[in-house]
Amino acid sequence: MSQQVIPQALERLILDLTKLPGIGKKTASRLALTILRRPAGEARELAGALADLHSSIQLCSCCFTFSENDPCAICADYKRDASLICVVEQPGDLIAIEKAGNYLGHYHILHGVLAPMDGIGPNEIKIRELEARLSTNKIKEVFIATSSTVPGEATANYLIDRLLNRSILVTRLACGIPMGMDIKYADKHTLARAIASRSKTT
Repeated sequence: MSQQVIPQALERLILDLTKLPGIGKKTASRLALTILRRPAGEARELAGALADLHSSIQLCSCCFTFSENDPCAICADYKRDASLICVVEQPGDLIAIEKAGNYLGHYHILHGVLAPMDGIGPNEIKIRELEARLSTNKIKEVFIATSSTVPGEATANYLIDRLLNRSILVTRLACGIPMGMDIKYADKHTLARAIASRSKTT
């Protein structure tokens, strides 16, 4: 009978870490061993932070970003331009645009992109919610900032088709974002130029 080389508790943590995107078995093992070597108090703090995530954080009922308050700080900020909505795929994209430092409008988080082969259609992401916002608010511009990947472009084109019959300016991220790049990985200067020079859709 083979011996249990790795303690079960450690093996369980490694397995759980591998469920995170971009974390393979080697990285998970390194992270788990690092946690094990740290003081027990730090491990408890980490466990507490993880446990608090779902109880402390919710979706903003307006833009659908993650927030401890509803509405979120951006939606509640009267100094920001509520007539301008930036449409992004995920909350991480919002964070990237905020770091660029030159966008002062509101946001709408789709929580995904169209991927028919994976069963993700318009009803699986927050498109109906976007259209509801446009019907009830005085929106002047919708700035589509989906990534320049195939699904991101398909989602942008779908949104453009849905929005062009409205009396709303529809713009896209302009130069500076390489084809195929997820915008959350663009540096802040490149992203700032792309936001500033966004172009009107035809």
